[in-house]
Amino acid sequence: MTARRVTQADVARMAGVSQATVSLVLNGDLARIGEATRQRVLDAIGRTGYSANPVAQRLAKGRNQIVGVFTYEPVFPRGGADFYHPFLVGIEAEAERWGCDLLLFTSATVENGRRRLSGKARAHLGITDGCVLLGRAEDKNELVALINDGFPFVFVGRRELPGTADLPYVGADYTRATEDVVRIFLEQGHERVGFVGERSDRESVADRVAGYRTAMREAGLRPMSFDADELTPAEIVDLVVDNHLTGLVLAEGHRAEGIRVAAAERGLTVPADLSIANLGQPEVPVDSDLTWTGFHIPREEMGEQALALLIDLIDDPGRQTDRHRMLPCAVTRGETVVAPKK
Repeated sequence: MTARRVTQADVARMAGVSQATVSLVLNGDLARIGEATRQRVLDAIGRTGYSANPVAQRLAKGRNQIVGVFTYEPVFPRGGADFYHPFLVGIEAEAERWGCDLLLFTSATVENGRRRLSGKARAHLGITDGCVLLGRAEDKNELVALINDGFPFVFVGRRELPGTADLPYVGADYTRATEDVVRIFLEQGHERVGFVGERSDRESVADRVAGYRTAMREAGLRPMSFDADELTPAEIVDLVVDNHLTGLVLAEGHRAEGIRVAAAERGLTVPADLSIANLGQPEVPVDSDLTWTGFHIPREEMGEQALALLIDLIDDPGRQTDRHRMLPCAVTRGETVVAPKK
């Protein structure tokens, strides 16, 4: 025979108080309760082994202590990419500190390889108190709609929206980090350094381009940018030779090994003949015997800070808080940028 579950009413009878008083003690509201009464309630809880229903407690506060995580791309791909994993580690660690549960949304409609945050998927967000969003393929109109609905969310990565919509985010300072990496080339005496990256209006790309151009122009040098999406590694090396470049900064780190191989086929070695730096970790890990110059994105900390900001917005939507948090990237000098040959 299964034992009957102890209730708040049982605790109240044993302590000689009302059930409302037991509830106040459990919720930590002690302003109207004397110390002796509080202790009687705690003693009764200890003797009965009462365990509060966490769902009921959460609903009594107007929240359910469940936070959503929505990603526009799969976070557990079969190909072995682990770019999103550190973000999730940070989110999980911060959720544990706040005592909230995480709900990963995976049922959203997929269109052209990306999940859509509308229709059924948008309705499902209502299960949660708020949501952390990740991914490269967001629909900004959907984000504007979330803001207009008053739904609390935070994006991992800097995002700008059309009009006056103010999107809360936690991003990495790619602009400053890229400037610092380019200055490593300049310190070594490079004067002809090219930028290789996709042609895109995505903020993460625009910030890297801005950092590169700022550092080059401050040094009185001409920026030279190439659209990597239209070029093979061999064609990039052709551009290096044709433009007498001595260095490259790569917005996408996964291209580094391919360019290195193509350079070797032309009789050029990295870094003796061509210095290369990566502007962040590649989304798909790449095996290499070199420690690449560049910077590392604080992905785990970004996840932590995103959830912390979300908790702030949920607890007090009207409170003045920094809704845009930019974290520094750690620059690595590595071994792939050396002085150019004379």
